Amino acid sequence: MTPLLENNDISLRATEPEDLELLYRWENDTRQWPLGNATAPFSRYTLRQYLAESNQDIFADRQLRLMITLRHEEETIGAADLYDFDPFHLRAAVGILVETDKRQQGYGLQALQLLERYAFSFLQLKQLYAFVPCSNVASNKLFTKAGYEESGLLREWIRYDDLFDDVRVMQRINHG
Repeated sequence: MTPLLENNDISLRATEPEDLELLYRWENDTRQWPLGNATAPFSRYTLRQYLAESNQDIFADRQLRLMITLRHEEETIGAADLYDFDPFHLRAAVGILVETDKRQQGYGLQALQLLERYAFSFLQLKQLYAFVPCSNVASNKLFTKAGYEESGLLREWIRYDDLFDDVRVMQRINHG
């Protein structure tokens, strides 16, 4: 039987204190801020507390961050998040981040598929969804290739300086 959170190339693992510097770099990359809710930098202290206090329990925290690791090199190349977890309606939002130099190599799709397998088969979720900026061609291709379907369009939802971008609401329903 294949382990739930790994395949031949990558594994998804819990965050560790050793991930502090990676998280610090990713969370403070201002180019990523419009994609989430960040409006100010995170301190190492704040991230250290997050790492120490997170239960790594989606039912307690209502979110789960897993690190994407290349199995053979044991190199951490990104993060896969389940957030806005709703245990009553059995749904969660999905976020994927892959290091710039590791993009376009299939790792994002593999991470998304492993996260989906975990969410649908182990957590028994009914659906996953993502908010994808229309201008983010790579993310739109990723979620479409993974079987997500557009279920809505949020007009002028994300602001980049003085410009606004529409956002696609992408859903993957568990029919199994």
